[in-house]
Amino acid sequence: MITAGVDCGAKNVKVVILKDGEIIGKGIKLAGMNTNAAAEEAFQQALAQAGLTRDDVAKVTTTGAGKNEPTFEHEIVTEVGADARGIHALHPEVRTIIDVGAEEGRAIKVNEAGKVVDFAINEKCAAGAGAFTEAMARALEIPLEEFGAVALQSSQSIPMNAQCAVFAESEVISLLHRKTPKTDIARAIHDAISDRITSMVRRVGIEERISLIGGMAKNIGFVASLKNDLKTEVIIPDDYQYVGAIGAAWMAAEE
Repeated sequence: MITAGVDCGAKNVKVVILKDGEIIGKGIKLAGMNTNAAAEEAFQQALAQAGLTRDDVAKVTTTGAGKNEPTFEHEIVTEVGADARGIHALHPEVRTIIDVGAEEGRAIKVNEAGKVVDFAINEKCAAGAGAFTEAMARALEIPLEEFGAVALQSSQSIPMNAQCAVFAESEVISLLHRKTPKTDIARAIHDAISDRITSMVRRVGIEERISLIGGMAKNIGFVASLKNDLKTEVIIPDDYQYVGAIGAAWMAAEE
């Protein structure tokens, strides 16, 4: 059976095509202002990689912040459920999932069957998500792709007191005026994000093993801060951006 999972995230739309439990096609496009158009493009990209047409796909399931946007025929599943199923397919030993994307973070505790036991979501403030790092990188005039690496060059830990993205930018500017090294400010920013995420994870209960997924998984500065706060290793799947789409495709197949 061939199914497709579409994860319509705040920044990117990811598509996975699954055939009998094997990933045979993937696609990713910036969501932009038109999530439906991005979903169509990512879907076509995945179909081309798989060597299939739309008619070959038996069922399509969507998830993510824009899960209601695609106009092609589909069913909908929650982001929490898709994350849990996707991780169980890739790393069944994982019991705690941390998903940090562009605009929100979530912590999910799952059992040995990959079923959701509890979850928490940080969706009211960008200070615990990827958009915050983008804003802070701009304030420091550091390319986003280099921001995590710059944080790893820090020689000291400094506190960042602001609990809001808007006030944090003002605090960053004040630190710059005090000649604080950019490396230390970058580390403070990643530590602040990690502190927010770790607090959320502790609300659902930390149970090893732990996996980090979502766009922030590629930020090595954030990963370092998170490992330090959790005091343990963190599994990052090769397909860390596609876990929700993988889970949605599996859920489509199982239904």
